[in-house]
Amino acid sequence: MARSAKSKALPDVAKLTKPQAKVEHMRLALELEGHDKRYYQEDAPSISDAEYDALRQRFNAIEKRFPEFVTSESPSQKIGAAPSGRFRKVRHSLPMLSLDNAFAEQDVLDFVGRIERFLKLPDNKIDFSAEPKIDGLSMSLRYEGGELVTAATRGDGAEGEDVTANIRTLEDVPQTLKGRNIPDICEVRGEVYMTKKAFLALNERQKAAGDTIFANPRNSAAGSLRQKDPTITASRPLGFFAYAWGEMSAMPEATQTGMIHWFERCGFKTNPLTKLCHSTDELIAFHRKIEEQRSHLDYDIDGVVYKVDRIDWQERLGFVSRTPRWGIAHKFPAERAMTVLRDIEIQVGRTGSFTPVGKLEPVGVGGVIVQNVTLHNEDYIRGVGNKGEELREGRDIRIGDTVVIQRAGDVIPQVVDVVIDKRPKGAKEYHFPKKCPCPLHTDVVREETATGEEGSRARCTGEFACPFQKIEHLKLFVSRRAFDIDGLGEKQLQYFVDEGWVKDPADIFTLQKRNNKLKLEEIEGYGETSVRNLFGAIESRRNIALERFIYALGMRHVGETTALALARGYGSWDAFHEASLKVAKGDEEAIAEMDALDQIGDTVIQSVAAYFGESHNKDIVERLTREVTIIDAEKPKKNSAISGKTVVFSGSLEKMTRDEAKANAERLGAKAASSVSKKTDYLIAGPGAGSKLADAKKHGVTVLTEDEWLKLIGG
Repeated sequence: MARSAKSKALPDVAKLTKPQAKVEHMRLALELEGHDKRYYQEDAPSISDAEYDALRQRFNAIEKRFPEFVTSESPSQKIGAAPSGRFRKVRHSLPMLSLDNAFAEQDVLDFVGRIERFLKLPDNKIDFSAEPKIDGLSMSLRYEGGELVTAATRGDGAEGEDVTANIRTLEDVPQTLKGRNIPDICEVRGEVYMTKKAFLALNERQKAAGDTIFANPRNSAAGSLRQKDPTITASRPLGFFAYAWGEMSAMPEATQTGMIHWFERCGFKTNPLTKLCHSTDELIAFHRKIEEQRSHLDYDIDGVVYKVDRIDWQERLGFVSRTPRWGIAHKFPAERAMTVLRDIEIQVGRTGSFTPVGKLEPVGVGGVIVQNVTLHNEDYIRGVGNKGEELREGRDIRIGDTVVIQRAGDVIPQVVDVVIDKRPKGAKEYHFPKKCPCPLHTDVVREETATGEEGSRARCTGEFACPFQKIEHLKLFVSRRAFDIDGLGEKQLQYFVDEGWVKDPADIFTLQKRNNKLKLEEIEGYGETSVRNLFGAIESRRNIALERFIYALGMRHVGETTALALARGYGSWDAFHEASLKVAKGDEEAIAEMDALDQIGDTVIQSVAAYFGESHNKDIVERLTREVTIIDAEKPKKNSAISGKTVVFSGSLEKMTRDEAKANAERLGAKAASSVSKKTDYLIAGPGAGSKLADAKKHGVTVLTEDEWLKLIGG
């Protein structure tokens, strides 16, 4: 094997160059899109929830460092998997969040360092709980009065599936909590899993019966639990490890490890390998020990989880976006395999971006059968990096080549090398298409970078006229994070578009009144019941939250997080719409106002301006707003002196870090902005406040010292 094929630890996102991060970002986006399709639409996941989470979290980290990479179809804010619709939906009283990932020991050192800097403890002595990261299906069990009342899957983090009847068949889940001092409301969270021995026996039975063969224990556990018939679940040996909690009317313990022992006293099984560690060295030593034991365990794990042990410190550390600062998953190293590249296909994304996908001779890597792999872009196939540097020592990738593939962190399929000695005679260089594969055969161009140079990403110039882009726009529009319309999958949308019945989103809401001519119930695959259900689903979505509506418009670089920031910043559709039209006309005051919003920068502003500056888009929006009612963004809770206020922090803070101050403000209902404008209520100025202090005086903004701020919020 060539030298460049030697194993390398996945680099920390903070150390990636911008070109490196861009390449990995595109690879991750394609991979997530494929996994979403297999999980949401086909109910046939090829990787575990834990693996999916790791992939998504690294994607999020790249977008956080390089926000200009964010696109409207970005999967960066997704948690877990969407409810399938086969079960009743359950809204979690507290979200089921995901952990960030560490792939190298340096990542762990950085994680501990961030916590030490945040907490500013005199002796920096922080204890951590450490436990194997089970590769299973996340579950939340709600007990009221000590009795099990609801069991729900993670779902999308906010909403999961009600699988209570199925969970009651698991021996590891007590129907009634044991012991004393049981809180009136108690949510126990953990992982449903299947042992390797049970998995192999189940597949033998499935094979003998001619039924589906599961790819790995996690898939078999998920498939067994998500059965409409609980007797099927009962026939399959599932286990449950408890390790976390959701809503608790009272906390019985003050530490993470204390809660683990409390779970045991309540009747739950917990992982016996869980350990309390007192230093970074102990954390890394634990990781190495568990990695050595990994192959001997009778259940799959894909890493180790570290959590700050003291719960009051967890609460103080809080969260960044949808990941806790106080915990991290330290993944195991990548696994590799060799296989043959059978073909290269081009996928066209919603914005017209071209992504070449390698079709592989199926190969098992780390318990998962890999058949597809992203090839990033034209340059990557040629063996050239974004700056013209050599990749794989300059070896290009050709159809028929034997390639080395790797799943980084047990997750991400990627080509890391080509085995030239095995290259077949006559193999030709792959030529990237100059025309879109759509029926219009529109031109393909290379995108420009922010500096005006040619980038590595190729795009179809057809925009909404391109059938690939039109259908992808509509898929985003009806997706669960946008309008969430059940019964309108890709197949149905494609049919409606092909028939000319749906040309833009507003047409979806006029289907019912046009049905006298369309007669959907007479189409194969439809009937009166399914048509009635479809129209009912459409009607139920005529009222939509502002952030969902903004996201559904499909503006480039406006993902879920950005849409939420815009919704909170403007409050109503009328306010946002008016501001966007002004931004599109170059109104400096409107641009400055949008720029002052937290998480909004030049890339987003330019995207909003481009979208609302295009007459075709304005017509689409105008038609759509006549069909739906847009609900104003939620107002901050009036439970503090700063609820609904806009605050800016500047200069050095002495009693807390900037992140902690911002987190405190947001918890109390304020909006933390990055720049001062006339709409700013408070500037909290420490030493070195600089230009923001001058801006505050210019706009008449109230300026507070750190002590005055703490007094105001009761700190």
